[in-house]
Amino acid sequence: MDHKTELLLPAGSLERLKVAVLYGADAIYMGTPDLSLRTRSVLTLEDVREGIAFAHAQGKKVYLTLNLFSHNRDLPKLPAFIDTIRDIRPDGVIVADIGVFDLVREHLPAIEIHISTQANVCSWLSVQAWQKKGASLVVLAREVSFEELKEIRERCPDIKLEVFAHGAMCMTYSGRCLLSNFLAERGANQGNCANSCRWHYKLHVRRKDGSLHEVEVTEENKDVFAFFLQEEQRPDDFLEIQEDERGSYILNSKDLCLMPVLDQYLALGVDSLKIEGRNRSAYYTAVTAQAYRRAIDAWRRNPDGWSPDSYMRELRLIPNRGYTQAFHAGKLTHHAHNYEDTHTLAPWEYAGIIRQVGADAFFMEVKNRIEQGEVLEFMAPDGGPSVLLRIYTFEDVQNRRTTAEEGINAGQKPLIRIPFAWFHEEEPATLMARFPAFTIVRKAAVLGDESVERLKLDRIAQAAERGEDNEAAYQQQRDKTVQGLEAAKEGKTFRAPKLGAEGCCGRGCNGCLHFWHDEKFAKAREKLRTKKQGELLSSTD
Repeated sequence: MDHKTELLLPAGSLERLKVAVLYGADAIYMGTPDLSLRTRSVLTLEDVREGIAFAHAQGKKVYLTLNLFSHNRDLPKLPAFIDTIRDIRPDGVIVADIGVFDLVREHLPAIEIHISTQANVCSWLSVQAWQKKGASLVVLAREVSFEELKEIRERCPDIKLEVFAHGAMCMTYSGRCLLSNFLAERGANQGNCANSCRWHYKLHVRRKDGSLHEVEVTEENKDVFAFFLQEEQRPDDFLEIQEDERGSYILNSKDLCLMPVLDQYLALGVDSLKIEGRNRSAYYTAVTAQAYRRAIDAWRRNPDGWSPDSYMRELRLIPNRGYTQAFHAGKLTHHAHNYEDTHTLAPWEYAGIIRQVGADAFFMEVKNRIEQGEVLEFMAPDGGPSVLLRIYTFEDVQNRRTTAEEGINAGQKPLIRIPFAWFHEEEPATLMARFPAFTIVRKAAVLGDESVERLKLDRIAQAAERGEDNEAAYQQQRDKTVQGLEAAKEGKTFRAPKLGAEGCCGRGCNGCLHFWHDEKFAKAREKLRTKKQGELLSSTD
């Protein structure tokens, strides 16, 4: 197939840019805090310069965000920013403000200009208007349905179109919410949203005597009182909540995920698929980049035999609020919102990142506490099988100490040495080639029972949204989830969604004392040599 869809990843830091490139991104978008919507970005101008050079050396593109809505106070900075763009030579500039567009067009006539999603382009008429002004690409608003996208593509065949494929969804109209401004003095339209819509609120009523009380709403009392919300960190600040026939307006949207319908967008000829998440971890960056990279490449090889299932399994392993296809079908349903819990959840978590590959060992920066005996999964950037290692000893070269005790914390930013000799199945040369610097390492997370139920609910809701499951199953699991969340307030019980807490887990992990040193597993060790690393062994093996 001649048409190639670009996979576009965010970079909130130089590290995440390099991870995105390593794990399969075609292009990166990034920006500095002063003139983009990235007020929380940690990128400096030198980081941007280094990032562009790194990406270009790998044959990847970089687009610089200049998508502020300009106030008079911003205008004196613009000429210097134009000079900077001319100097560092990104592959394009992302803008939202029509005045900024004209300024860039005038002073940098050769550079590609992309229209930001902040411009809220929802129709072919608006796309054509930007095309006439000289835009190279338009990022369509998240609210555009697939049917609308098809008509836009048909009427606008000669301009590149970009759509959001994955990431957080705003509870209102793409960045136009003022709730964060009101409650936290952090501007959502400046890339600094406090996600106030996701905070924990309680409903209160005011009696005739003026007293306020927490209340459980029932059919009998819903028309008796005026209702107020109380955010848990503001106990004395009561917000009246009004509701009409369309419902209320404080919602907790699930995360956008178009992977189940990705083939439709690829077949349509979308030019760029955008992943949101500049403030997410490098682990999030690696998994989303690799999952969508593999999915796109697999569809190009065999469109008729393509299935999203294996890629969805990966995406469920990164923190998320549950997934929704959002406006793909034209309108949201209640399955697109999370009414039970605001937290992101995942059965796996970020363990560390390889900072250096030595002659005989990896040097990994620890990102979350690692317990003695836990299994580390080294995620291969080449898309091949991961490699597993059960770790017992922590040699912290950063803080000059070695421990074989309970575990190691991330607080002191330890850099641990992991010798190649601990790997039973791989040769050092193979490890060095397949797991370069910036390789991501993950491990199973420890979740409470209520979190496990929430994950089940997310899965059922996704199926219901696709019409693959019935509403009764969703309601039943939702009731169970709510009960679990309530019970968790009184005391938590923990379980790990991982195998191998005791004895042999059957995966033959590198370094596992149970597996590699116990005579009773001798037959299984021989059997493993005929299987892929990490492939589950059966009880008969």
